[in-house]
Amino acid sequence: MAPFSSLVSKLKVQLKLAISRLRMVQQKDTAIAKQQRRQMAHLLELGKEESARIRVENIIRSDITTELLEILELYCELLLARIGLLEPKECDPGLEEPIKSIIYAAPRTDVKELQQARQLLVEKYGKEFALEAIENSDGKVAERVVKTLRVEPPAPELVNLYLKEIARTYGVAWPREEKKEDIGRDEEDDDDDNPGGGQAVKNLEEPLTTEELTRATPPRDLGPKSPVSVAPPSPSTDNLSPRVKLPGPPELKQTAKMSGLKKDTPSTDAKSDSKGKDDAGQTKTVGGKIPDVDELSRRFAALKK
Repeated sequence: MAPFSSLVSKLKVQLKLAISRLRMVQQKDTAIAKQQRRQMAHLLELGKEESARIRVENIIRSDITTELLEILELYCELLLARIGLLEPKECDPGLEEPIKSIIYAAPRTDVKELQQARQLLVEKYGKEFALEAIENSDGKVAERVVKTLRVEPPAPELVNLYLKEIARTYGVAWPREEKKEDIGRDEEDDDDDNPGGGQAVKNLEEPLTTEELTRATPPRDLGPKSPVSVAPPSPSTDNLSPRVKLPGPPELKQTAKMSGLKKDTPSTDAKSDSKGKDDAGQTKTVGGKIPDVDELSRRFAALKK
């Protein structure tokens, strides 16, 4: 058997390694549990409640394991702080609970550094001491450690609490039964507001009669609008009454040559006037009543002469 001083020094180094390793495992488990919670929220959103209830048990077990690792980390820190009390051969009564709890729980974890620290404690205090810790015959192992290492399914109430907390954290409407009850309550409140039953119908205006429609004046904007719009100019001091000039053929000014031509050709103007009168008379006759047969014969005889 190695001397107690060397065992204590080895135990001190191993406890430090176990503490750092326990913290790393806790961080890893916390990150995995966060991903699993997000998956549970997605299942609840899809309505897969039975699948979520089964998978949430893994999250509960992971949280229990994380709690156990936290307790063991605290016990390792306690032993490291009181490393001087480990020098005697007999176990100090103040350190009996953390030492026996580590011997009891270390084999059920995946932390090798903690398991090596357990072997050093067994080697220091003997097999009988280790057997008492493994069987917990004297009840010195912490109750929280024993409780977390029990293998039993979680209670339905705990499962419901976990699902509700996950749904609340990720904003999922669950359970859906409560949502339906809230909708039913809202509908009952609406029925109380309308005691006659049925849906409220808006009062429609009476249609207009044909007489009112004929009397009505059509709107000014009715019909096709011109694509070109001209805004009238505003009056100014220079031009008090402005007008809009539309584009058109240029006006011809009367020159001396044009006046001379008009004087030289009076007969042509007279002929054109007489011709216009004849045409007007002819059009008048044509545009009037239909002539009789006798009148047509008289006209024909006059044309022969």
